Amino acid sequence: MAEALRRKYTLARFFQDFGLVFMFLAVVAALVVLSPGAFARPQNLIGIIKQASINGVLATGMMFVILTGGIDLSVGSIVAFTGVIAASLAHPGEHSLAVAILAPVLVGAAIGVFNGLSVAKGDIPPFIVTLASMIMFRGAALIFSNGAPVFNVSDGFEQIASGFVLGWVPYLVVYFAIITAISAFVLRQTVFGRRVYAVGGNPVSAAVSGINVHAVIVGVYALSGALAGFAGLLLASRTVSGSPTAGEGYELTAIAAVIIGGVSMSGGVGKWWGTVIGALLISVIGNGLDILNVSAYFQLVIMGAIIYFAVLVDTKGKVSRR
Repeated sequence: MAEALRRKYTLARFFQDFGLVFMFLAVVAALVVLSPGAFARPQNLIGIIKQASINGVLATGMMFVILTGGIDLSVGSIVAFTGVIAASLAHPGEHSLAVAILAPVLVGAAIGVFNGLSVAKGDIPPFIVTLASMIMFRGAALIFSNGAPVFNVSDGFEQIASGFVLGWVPYLVVYFAIITAISAFVLRQTVFGRRVYAVGGNPVSAAVSGINVHAVIVGVYALSGALAGFAGLLLASRTVSGSPTAGEGYELTAIAAVIIGGVSMSGGVGKWWGTVIGALLISVIGNGLDILNVSAYFQLVIMGAIIYFAVLVDTKGKVSRR
């Protein structure tokens, strides 16, 4: 009896940990069967990975925020604002390329610090703070660009996102891989990573144990903002322009990737690799639905349903653990 229960627990835990991987492989296999000539083309697969890389960079920052029990709705607007800034600084002969690269990341980090301080010191709910920031910085992007996309960027700026390593590995994939590796190291091997989980698990207990909860909260929002700024830079480089309307809905895609990846919305639980699979799965599903000529309206319904069931599974899982 005890052996049967142990086997059942082990099997349930296995599917809880790696079920997402099997789901991803099943979706890929289904799309290969349904549309082998279009989905499996190397050019299409590279496009999927490129899109997943930008979404994955955003989702990585979102993962840190959600692990502390927060949420960041402002990342899509930060992408637009920092993309406009990057493109404005990338006109040929006006500024060095380093300025166009550093400015959006620093601006994004500054917005993140503002969000974090408002949550930690101002005791304002994260949803309200980041919703306000989402609106403010979308407006700031429109003001900064006079409501029109910013064009005329240098060739060096364009190469930031469009180049390839060894002739076939996109720079975007390299950036995402490096950011993923760093985030995995931080969460698994550093004091800050352990504190992120501790704050998300129980902020009161974390404070009692000597953790500076406010500093951790500000840190994760600053990281989320910086990565959103970097994503804005990459998107501007990829599209060869800075658009004030860019990044609309990106915050929802990032949140979806994190939730689908198994990170609990209540904080304190989740693995870094789940967010990677979540970002890839969303890009694969979106691309597959386009290839199968599914209406964009139905795609919204499907994406919303995926988020709903992911949260439902998370909620039921917490109840069963209790």
